[in-house]
Amino acid sequence: MRILLLGQTGQVGWELSRVLGPLGSVMAPPRDSLNLEKVDTVRSLIRDFRPEVIVNAAAYTAVDQAESDEKLAMAINARAPAVMAAEALRLDCLLVHYSTDYVFDGTKTGAYLETDPPRPLSVYGRSKLAGEQAVIAAGGMHLVLRTSWVYGTRGKNFLLTMLRLARERGEVQVVDDQFGAPTWCRWLAEATGQILAQLSHQGQLDTARARSLSGLYHLSAGERTSWCGFAREIFALAGVPCTVKAITTEEYPMPARRPSNSLLDNRKISRCFGIQLPEWKRGLVLCLEDLISKRVPIPPQVA
Repeated sequence: MRILLLGQTGQVGWELSRVLGPLGSVMAPPRDSLNLEKVDTVRSLIRDFRPEVIVNAAAYTAVDQAESDEKLAMAINARAPAVMAAEALRLDCLLVHYSTDYVFDGTKTGAYLETDPPRPLSVYGRSKLAGEQAVIAAGGMHLVLRTSWVYGTRGKNFLLTMLRLARERGEVQVVDDQFGAPTWCRWLAEATGQILAQLSHQGQLDTARARSLSGLYHLSAGERTSWCGFAREIFALAGVPCTVKAITTEEYPMPARRPSNSLLDNRKISRCFGIQLPEWKRGLVLCLEDLISKRVPIPPQVA
């Protein structure tokens, strides 16, 4: 199976580069050789490689910066996936695309279903929604995987930011009225690999099965917490002496509005593919073990 992986240097992309290898021949162009703002570059890459599967883990993820950089966010998160979807349809290949809980406004009481109407509060959320809608509207084989609160041992994320702040100060203030499920990026990659394995037959994509199971799926860890609860669990498990002061969203204004409820209902992906991620605390334990065992340096930049 010929797989084109985009965004290999990101959190999910780096894990995917390790997971997808056993499934076939993987092409993962380096970041500096692929400019997602230039759709002709994206189109040419796909036509040259002629993949059976495109896995798009590339995205503009600077949520607050997107408020003042809407053009770039839309180019990377909406227009580039639209081109990928059009090319996937032309080649009759499968496009795997990742989206976010930020497509919702967070006003629902329970966990969000795939059928719930999206109402993004931010430019980032609108750009990701436009991207997933373009992928679906193209009409080709596709899997749009919405996830939430992604973290890992690389890049910029909440886990690494909290550990860095703990080194710099004895107390941090963290929002306690936004709820979601922190999801380890390795679990996302492994779940993607499991799905693709189910959609392959004798080393090739089973197009009939891929076509029948195309659609939008929620994929996040189990249970829920707040950002404040997440921070406290990070420090407790890592043995870091840092006090966490709970604050409200109003007390910590940011350029981009966040949904107060980011919980995703994962029953559809469990029903269709038999995949159910464990509860978020288990993922955090494993991620911290990986961080400590590899002595991964905590970057100085703020996530």
